[in-house]
Amino acid sequence: MPRDAGPVPGRSAWKWSRTGETRRVLLDAAREVFAERGFAESSVADVVERAGSSVGSLYHHFGGKSELFLALWEDWQGSQEKRAAEGVTAAVRAGERRPLALFVAGARGFLRGSWEGRSLGSLFVDKDGPPGFELMRRTRGHEWLRQNSLLLRAPDDAIGRVTVSVLTTVIGEAGREVMASRTRREAEAIVDAAVAMIERLGVLADEADPPDLPAGSEEDDSTWADEVPQPGAGTAIAGA
Repeated sequence: MPRDAGPVPGRSAWKWSRTGETRRVLLDAAREVFAERGFAESSVADVVERAGSSVGSLYHHFGGKSELFLALWEDWQGSQEKRAAEGVTAAVRAGERRPLALFVAGARGFLRGSWEGRSLGSLFVDKDGPPGFELMRRTRGHEWLRQNSLLLRAPDDAIGRVTVSVLTTVIGEAGREVMASRTRREAEAIVDAAVAMIERLGVLADEADPPDLPAGSEEDDSTWADEVPQPGAGTAIAGA
């Protein structure tokens, strides 16, 4: 009998590439369908028809319509957190240490991401979702508040909590308007106006230093960046 030659070189990579491509096609189709019809009025059949795929493939990769919607939500949240963190990290590497200035840098990253990712982010503004989605948004919103409080070095008192909540909500509402903008120029004007408002409202002490950027390799820097508190979405976008 001929011996088993083992796996063919490149076949595994091809398989995973195809899997990733199928997932992305289904996600893109779902984004379009949910945007057009809303979650409740969309069906699995609508999504697979748009994707040119099959019901079996959708259930294999995502488990159902709700899981598909939540995968889009996680994509959106992850990309926005990354944009905000990149803004903070760039500011620190440029020598910035003031908490409010770092918050503004993260806010700019988040709001520019709201424009660049508006086709996805708009799904989660005043739209319906699967059961439990509102609770998920509220929980994520509370986490953003907590991280913003850390970044701003806000005192744990009434004034500190109100300040963080107001600044976070400014970003969330600005994000809504940015995603609804008709042109990039209009979106950038909203970003600038929101930043100016944040700077006027930022009454917290701005002398405290954040953690130092660790010396060493780029890998060390990226590890640190993952730990930076993520400024950004308010209750309108990232949370409830």
